[in-house]
Amino acid sequence: MLNPGRLMVQNAVQVFGDYESKLKFGAVPRAQYGFCLYNAARLANKLGYKHISAIEFGVAGGNGLVNLEFHAAQISKLVPIDIQIYGFDTGRGLPRPVDYRDLPYYWQEGFYKMDIETLKSRLTKAKLIIGNISDTLGKFFQENEPAPVGAIAFDLDFYSSTKDSLKILLAAEKYLMPRIFCYFDDTLGTEMELYNDFTGQRLAINEFNNERQDIKLGVPYYLANLGISDAWWHQIWIAHIFNHSLYNKFVGGGQRQLPLSG
Repeated sequence: MLNPGRLMVQNAVQVFGDYESKLKFGAVPRAQYGFCLYNAARLANKLGYKHISAIEFGVAGGNGLVNLEFHAAQISKLVPIDIQIYGFDTGRGLPRPVDYRDLPYYWQEGFYKMDIETLKSRLTKAKLIIGNISDTLGKFFQENEPAPVGAIAFDLDFYSSTKDSLKILLAAEKYLMPRIFCYFDDTLGTEMELYNDFTGQRLAINEFNNERQDIKLGVPYYLANLGISDAWWHQIWIAHIFNHSLYNKFVGGGQRQLPLSG
């Protein structure tokens, strides 16, 4: 919960601040989406990319995808990067839970059905990829030739679906940035979900890390150094693709040589 001082700052920034200020203080809808996309765009610019892609896994009613379009429009004014957006969803709501790892005590088949045509009428640039992730992701790159992926929002609820979606990080290098900003929606929750490291999205993340040596999902610890923590800060992971040809490209900038003592 926000403290009164933080809330006052947010309210003031929301009225008087520019987009970057609003994003910094969480005074925009789904600030976590903006955070991932903004930082992906900044990194892409330093690495010399002209185009990047943002992905949402689990679109449901489409508010998140519409929000991604909003952030992309604002960010493209600040960073010279073209942003493509793709949303993956079954279109039919949640599939049947596979087993206990999908938390059937909280998620049920058919939740979050999509009105595909209504959503398409709301979108200005995002493209829907409809079908089961296990089927659509394998054909996605060949059929769409997307720009390198720089930001991903994982909102698939299930362990099984999240595990399938993480295979996007195994794509050819030309489709991926060396570091990808990721938001995992279903990793905190409440006393009802009781997310833990042995079920759901957290299990999918842990298994992915245990299975791969060349790619790891890591927590951006610098967020803990920024003072007051918004809850979504604890739902951000960075995919590090260590063998990417641009992973070691210097992006620090500036002269950091300290004066030599006499």
